[in-house]
Amino acid sequence: MITLALAGKPNCGKSTLYRAATMAPAEIANYPFTTIDANRGVAYVRVPCPCSTLAHRCGVCADGIRYIAVHLIDVAGLVPEAHTGKGLGNQFLDHLRQADAIIQVIDASGSTDIEGNPDNPGTHDPLLEIPMLKIEMAMWLHGIIEKHWPKMQRQAQSRTFSIYAGLAEILAGLSIREEHVMEAEREAGIELRLTAASDLIDFSKILMHKAKPMIIAGNKADLASPELLEKVKGSGAILTSGAAELALRTAATSQMIAYHPGDKTFSIPDEGKLSEAQKAGLMKMKSYMDEHGGTGVQDIINRAVFDLLDMIVLYPVEDETHLTDGQGRVLPDAFLMKKGTTPHDLAFQVHSDIGNGFLYAIDAKTKMRIKESAILKDGDIIKIVSTAK
Repeated sequence: MITLALAGKPNCGKSTLYRAATMAPAEIANYPFTTIDANRGVAYVRVPCPCSTLAHRCGVCADGIRYIAVHLIDVAGLVPEAHTGKGLGNQFLDHLRQADAIIQVIDASGSTDIEGNPDNPGTHDPLLEIPMLKIEMAMWLHGIIEKHWPKMQRQAQSRTFSIYAGLAEILAGLSIREEHVMEAEREAGIELRLTAASDLIDFSKILMHKAKPMIIAGNKADLASPELLEKVKGSGAILTSGAAELALRTAATSQMIAYHPGDKTFSIPDEGKLSEAQKAGLMKMKSYMDEHGGTGVQDIINRAVFDLLDMIVLYPVEDETHLTDGQGRVLPDAFLMKKGTTPHDLAFQVHSDIGNGFLYAIDAKTKMRIKESAILKDGDIIKIVSTAK
């Protein structure tokens, strides 16, 4: 399963955003380092379910919306010089090893300083937080490379030694592959085997970006001034309000409102059941959502998966006519797969035995047989024919 990490300085609203996305318990407090150990939960990407445009209806989606699980980690807060051990330092950075992509959470309201200490809204520049995470991650990576570099350079004297493979092996725990190393070398404009460790900082920045792509959530946006909101949006960040999303999901669970995560607004089935204070709170959130097109929480998760990681959604079935599995369930499974995935790749994702016994595939929408090397499209419904049962 795909793993996303929420990262940023203390007290920027990461844990609230985490709770909103997962509805899992996490301690929330107005002081730095509330999160010591990483919180781990399940969030979901949101896509239209194919059953909403087909004669067959599944029992998996919610009103035509399919939610597909991804792992979400809320890691301890980051402060400047974390790579040297300051704050929770390397503990924070080590949690990011597991992430496929990173959602950097910044305080769009400007109500905390660079170390996460509370202050009045608008007194700090949220954009100063953005380079800090990239620098700390790059310096952390540089420290790992520097530690192994003398040995790597000695080994590079051998014609049979690949410095790309060697570096990828050392950094395998960060999901760094040979192609990442080669791309970073090319973009940095250096020749690795001739470069001193002290000159590898820019290379480390590029390499970390390749291995851990990042998107920015301008959180606490509901508390920010219009001027700060424009500034944060101008940086390319996605505006989010974890607090509003958490309140909406809680209200929906209590059946006070009708709301699906990612909706641009909500409805109130029976206003007579609400107190005046509840109505006022909901109207305030509705006003914010109308202005910004929702709370942004679902949007940031979707963008991390589909934009940063280039994923598509595929639906394997056993019966291409009724779109069912072996138990007669309509479209029970939805897999997140990389763009460029083939039917043979999908077969292995379903089960290694099915992949090993792969014969051919059928596009359930067209009922036509497709090659094992065909490139699948987002939303494809595929029957895999295999010697394995």
